[in-house]
Amino acid sequence: QVQLVESGGDSVQPGGSLRLSCAASGYTFRIYCMGWFRQAPGKEREGIATIGSDGTTTSYADSVKGRFTISRDNAKAMMYLQMNSLKPEDSGMYYCARSYYSGRCGISRGDFPNWGHGTQVTVSS
Repeated sequence: QVQLVESGGDSVQPGGSLRLSCAASGYTFRIYCMGWFRQAPGKEREGIATIGSDGTTTSYADSVKGRFTISRDNAKAMMYLQMNSLKPEDSGMYYCARSYYSGRCGISRGDFPNWGHGTQVTVSS
C-alpha cells in the first residue's frame, strides 16, 4: 500500500525559508517520478515541482522557479522541497505525490495517482 507522509510545514514571515519532507513507503520509491503540489483556500490544486526517478531531471512552475528546489534521496525513500524567499501567495496546503511514470514526468495533476495528506504552509507578517 502506497503511503506518502509530508512534514515541515509551518508559519513563516515573508522572505523566510522552509524545507518540506515527504516520506514514502509501500512501493519501490526509486522507480517513480515524484511531485509537489499546493492548494490555497478556494483555489485549484496546482503542480509546483517534479523530479525524475533518478533525481537528475526537475521541473518547476514559473511561480516558484528560482526560489524552490526539489530533491530526493532514493536510499531513504524521501523527497524534499526547499522553499526560499517565501511570499504570502505561497501559503497553502502542500502535498507530495507519486507519478504513474518513471524517468521524467510532467506536472499534470492527472498523472499522479497517489497523494499524501498534506502539510500547511502559511506565509504572513
